[in-house]
Amino acid sequence: MSISKSEKAWEIGVVIILCVLSLIALIPLLSVISVSFSSSRAVDLNLVTIWPKEFTFDSWSYLIGRADLWKSFAITVCTTVIATVLALLVTALLAYPLSKKEFLPAGILMVAVVITLVFKAPIVPYFLTVRSIGLYDNPLVLIIPHVLNPFNLIIMRTFFKQFPKELEEAAFMEGCGYFRLLFQFVLPLSKAVLATLALFYGVVVWNQFQHPLLFIQDTDWFPLQLKIRQFITDPNEMPFIESIMDINYNERTLKSATVVFAVIPVILVYPFLQKYFVKGAMIGSVKG
Repeated sequence: MSISKSEKAWEIGVVIILCVLSLIALIPLLSVISVSFSSSRAVDLNLVTIWPKEFTFDSWSYLIGRADLWKSFAITVCTTVIATVLALLVTALLAYPLSKKEFLPAGILMVAVVITLVFKAPIVPYFLTVRSIGLYDNPLVLIIPHVLNPFNLIIMRTFFKQFPKELEEAAFMEGCGYFRLLFQFVLPLSKAVLATLALFYGVVVWNQFQHPLLFIQDTDWFPLQLKIRQFITDPNEMPFIESIMDINYNERTLKSATVVFAVIPVILVYPFLQKYFVKGAMIGSVKG
C-alpha cells in the first residue's frame, strides 16, 4: 500500500524530532565523559564542552587503581545478577497461576497486587520492618526487597494470559504438570517478556541508592552507587592533588570518571536486550 505525501512528511518529522531529542538527552552524558578524559587545566578553564580537551587517561588510571571501588563494583554486579534471576523466578511462579481462570484466588490476589502498586509503604514502618527481620547492615537487603515488583508482575501475567491454550492442553495430555509446563514450555517461549523484565529489575538493583543508604552502615558492603556518593561527597576520599604538580587530573575529572564508571555496564548490556525490549513491553501490556 502506497504512503501518501502527508503521511511520509509526518514520519520524517517524527524521526527528526526524535533525533533532536536523543541528541539533547545525550549532551549531559557526553559532557561528563569529556570531562573525565580531559586535563585538569582544560577543565579549570571551562574549555570542555562535549569533546575532551587535552585528552588524557590520568583520571581513569587513578580510578581503576582503587581496590575499594572495584570491590563495590563486584558487590553490585553480584547483587544485580542474583536479584534479577530470583525476581524473574518469583515473578513467573506468581504470574503464571494468576493468569489462569481456573485458579479461584486469582482475583483476590490481583486486588492485593494492585493495592501494593498504588499505596506505597511509609518509610518509617518499612525501615522498622526490614530491620526487625534481620536485614539491617546485611547485604541481603540489596536483594530481597527487589525480588517482586507489582508492575512487572502485571506485565508477565498479561503475557501469560495470551499464551496459546492449545499448547498447554497438548502438554497436559502428554502428562506434563504445571511446573514442568512452566519451565519446559512456557518460559522458553517467553524470551521477550523475560528479557524486558530482566532489564527492568536489573536497572533498579544496579542503581539502587535508598536501600543501601538506609540499611548498610558497614563500608565493606557498600554497593557501587553508595561508594560513588562517598567518593564524590567525602573530601577525604579525594587525593590531595593541589600539592602534586606532575598529575593531570583534579576533583572534577575524577568525579566525572566515577559517574561514567557506574553507567558503562548498563549501556553495554542494553543493546543485547533491545530487540526483546519493545516486543516484551508491548505484548505484556495489550490485555488486562
